[in-house]
Amino acid sequence: MRQNETLLNVIALVAERHLGEALSLLDSYLQAHPQLQSDMEKLQAVNSDYELLLHYWQQGFNDPERDKLYFKLLRRLYTLASNMLLNDHLRNSPFMRNLYSQPRQSGREWSVSAIRAQLEDYVSAQAMLELEPPHTRLPKSHQLHEQHARFMDDLFDYIVTSRLWSETTANGFEAMLLSPTVDLLDRQLIVSAVSLSVMQAFGYHKFSVLCSVYEQADDEALRQRALVGWVMSLGGMKPGLYPEVARRVETLCHDDATLQALTELQMQLFYCMEAEDDGRRIHDEIIPDIMKGSHLRMTRQGLEENDEDSLEDILHPEAAEQHMEQMEQSMHRMADMQRSGADIYFGGFSQMKRFPFFSRLAAWFVPFYPQHPAVSGIWENTKGKRFLETVTKIGAFCDSDKYSFVLAFRQVLDRIPQSMLSMVEQGEASPIPLGGQIADDEQRQPAFQRRLYLQNLYRFHRLFSVRSEFVDPFADVSRYVFFANPAFRLSRLQEHTMEVAAFLYKRKRTRELTLVLDSIDPARRDYNYYIMRARVETVGDEQRRLYQQALSLRPDAEQALAGWARCCFDAQAYDEAIEAYQRLVDMQPERLSYQLSLAACMANADRTTEAEPLLFKLNYLHPDNLNVVRILAWTLMNGAKYDQAERYYEQLGQSQPVPSDDIVNHAFCLWLNGKTSDALKLMNTIDDKASVAESIAAERSFLLGHGLLEVDLQLMLDSLGQSGQSAALN
Repeated sequence: MRQNETLLNVIALVAERHLGEALSLLDSYLQAHPQLQSDMEKLQAVNSDYELLLHYWQQGFNDPERDKLYFKLLRRLYTLASNMLLNDHLRNSPFMRNLYSQPRQSGREWSVSAIRAQLEDYVSAQAMLELEPPHTRLPKSHQLHEQHARFMDDLFDYIVTSRLWSETTANGFEAMLLSPTVDLLDRQLIVSAVSLSVMQAFGYHKFSVLCSVYEQADDEALRQRALVGWVMSLGGMKPGLYPEVARRVETLCHDDATLQALTELQMQLFYCMEAEDDGRRIHDEIIPDIMKGSHLRMTRQGLEENDEDSLEDILHPEAAEQHMEQMEQSMHRMADMQRSGADIYFGGFSQMKRFPFFSRLAAWFVPFYPQHPAVSGIWENTKGKRFLETVTKIGAFCDSDKYSFVLAFRQVLDRIPQSMLSMVEQGEASPIPLGGQIADDEQRQPAFQRRLYLQNLYRFHRLFSVRSEFVDPFADVSRYVFFANPAFRLSRLQEHTMEVAAFLYKRKRTRELTLVLDSIDPARRDYNYYIMRARVETVGDEQRRLYQQALSLRPDAEQALAGWARCCFDAQAYDEAIEAYQRLVDMQPERLSYQLSLAACMANADRTTEAEPLLFKLNYLHPDNLNVVRILAWTLMNGAKYDQAERYYEQLGQSQPVPSDDIVNHAFCLWLNGKTSDALKLMNTIDDKASVAESIAAERSFLLGHGLLEVDLQLMLDSLGQSGQSAALN
């Protein structure tokens, strides 16, 4: 989304409390844009009050309210600059300009009281329809729903393009959204409009409305929309200007259910963002197995039963059973993905968002209801009505996908096998969507309803034709990693941070994991924090420090001790590593990796006489373990027992393929044993001569310490055609 850089700089200065500089910059901007006369007048009002405050301060007047006055001026200037930024966006975007103009040129009144009256009249009109005779009820119902859908489209656009709200406007909307006299589906759609608006430009009063709806509404779907809205808006919040946001968030986080919902929401956001990858996996791996076992084939005329498969079943019944088993496994796999939170329908439905219905902004967020004018004709008149009712009721489809499904159904109705359709319509069978049937009690769960709403939001930001005009919370790390937002820093949500950190670590989200870990209050950083932080740290010294911190909290923790030992080994602090690995061996005497690591440390510390007995014992107990052979060979070479080492390197050379490191070390052993020609021949079997030269440079001290000369190293490099690598030896 393109935004005015100067106005963004003004907002940044205000957020940093540099009021004088921000006023000066905005004044220069408005001097260059004389057409913005009303904004200039508002700026002059703020500037006049600022100069008055400055005058009294310069005179040494002691005003105990000075800090509050300065803060109010900052808020006033933020509101002005934010509204100017919104207006600039409207002026420079044809789509946004049309979105702004259409509802305001409709002739409707858009005061809060007028909006509420219109919404309540719709509820009353629906009630009155029940008194109509059947032959007039249906056409009147169509007319009512069509008129109301147009009104809601306009209302959605009006809210999305509205400026920052005053407290009075916010109070009016809050009362409306909590009123049982307004249709629940309308309230859900309005909450989405407010959410989209506050994500465009943060305003405390819109944020507060969403918080209140989440706290006080009695409908779970409405509450979950509000939750997603206020959480995703926090990325645009300026903490220095809105300290009350942190206080509001802290209050919300007193509730255990809210803490659980926020923790789930943070994870669900990542499931949404993995929808494309999940879709490719389903398309490439799962769907082919399902089609293979279904006795159906895809043709230009649609799905057809495969007669050849019936004959194949008779001739090769075992193959049919295998195909059926593969299909069942694939179905279970999709169901497992769905239960774990994956968005299994994104790939399939992403191609169904090109209907004209989705050209309107509100269409991406409107709750599904069969009376909507876009689908009511299909729903009421199709011979597959029962099929539609069943699938939309039991499947884990978000509202957006339900509309896609019904709109597409009319086009594919004639391609569905008639035998299948008849069985469903007559109640003899029930269609089960891929991913399985979702029980009613599960559909009522907050996490399930939140997930489906997030899928609506994700589809909008990935598939809407002019999505670039809107702030994308899935592309802005400060929004989708909300656990790292300063607003939560002093709240109880920090109690759940390590749960989210473990989730991110498992999914290899290193960037986001680092943000979450860094957001933890230093006073709350415990053993688990230091272990997790050490795992993602790439700098050796810092990683050692983190493991040391963990050990200071739990001196006998195996995980921390193993990390510390590995860091010491990497830093060539072998004495410390030996001490640590010895403790680990004492803790876990059967753990082969600890014994091997201990022996490797001893060998590198020139304590080969201690390492050899341990390695010979391990080699006797694990004769086929090549890691034991590898470390034993290196230890023997380090102890100048080259003939013995050669035998073990020859054993390693029998594996296929032979790792290049084993080849190079074998060559080193030959070289140190005076078999220079054989060493050169072995090194020449490696195509990447540069890597061989790097190994010689890395082991320079080892090779020189075992009797070779600098000239020997240089001659080997020359022979390998790597004479240009000689600088690496110095």
